[in-house]
Amino acid sequence: MIRFAILVGFALLFAIIHQEGQLNKYINTKYAYLSISAIVLLLVLCVVEFVRVQMEEKAKKRLEDASLPADTEPSIPASEHSASATRQAAHDNSCCAHHDHEHPHSHHHDHEEDVFGHSHEPKSRWKRGVGYLILFVPIVTGIFLPVQTLDSSFVKAKGFSFPAELEQMSDGMPGEHQFLKPDSSVFYGQEGYDKLKNKELKDFVGLDTIALDDSNYMKGMEVIYNFPGTFMGKNISFTGFAYKGEQVEDSHYFVFRFGFIHCVADSGIFGMLVEFPKGTTLNNDDWVHVSGVLTSQLYQPFKQTIPVLRVTSWEAIPEPENPYVYRNY
Repeated sequence: MIRFAILVGFALLFAIIHQEGQLNKYINTKYAYLSISAIVLLLVLCVVEFVRVQMEEKAKKRLEDASLPADTEPSIPASEHSASATRQAAHDNSCCAHHDHEHPHSHHHDHEEDVFGHSHEPKSRWKRGVGYLILFVPIVTGIFLPVQTLDSSFVKAKGFSFPAELEQMSDGMPGEHQFLKPDSSVFYGQEGYDKLKNKELKDFVGLDTIALDDSNYMKGMEVIYNFPGTFMGKNISFTGFAYKGEQVEDSHYFVFRFGFIHCVADSGIFGMLVEFPKGTTLNNDDWVHVSGVLTSQLYQPFKQTIPVLRVTSWEAIPEPENPYVYRNY
């Protein structure tokens, strides 16, 4: 029944995530159908496991009923029974002596086999117990612990060391967290990605003002980083949370959004360096909407030139109901 409980637990976990509207904190909502499919499959497996356990119980009960002793046996007089028992004991002793003479190591072998068999049983149970515990942990934590929304503390924990992370932007592998630039190239071959880049460039190249919102934030950021020269001097606006970081000038802040390409495993912190008016003071995790002109500058921690938004107007805003953005193709 433990397997049945685990299957029910995972089905319940996914159902609660859907019911509470928390799915968008785990995966790109474009793939929500996969989670629904998983719930259906888990429920089917629950039924199969329940039926299997019931059939095993019935088979075990039939086996026990078949092994019950007969109700009555013919009675044997006490004297005859005693004589028969004496003859049987003598015969058994003779057979045992003869058997021991011919097979002097048989009892020792049986003992070793018994010890060998019993020595592995606790170990096997211990392994199964650990395996079940590992499966129960995500069920319990997922159901009873609140979902943590990612913020600037995640950036600090990952150690936003710019040179190393910038290298990841260009040659990272699927499953690695990305920084600044959404990079879909890891999911395509070179030829396929070149076609995708050129196709998505057409969606933005003719615009004088590029307004990045929840629906096109990651696509727009990737296009801007792929073709920065094309968009220099154009007006760009977007929303995100401020992060001061290290080695930035007083009027510069990074403005980020957490985004998912497919799921939390390949999530990243996407945005750009923003130059605010002199004297602007922001705290980490302050949400802002910025508008400005795209420029570039040599950023020493990166040891290369990067896009920088020079702000013409900005405003503080409350954190959005859903702070995440998703890659739409």
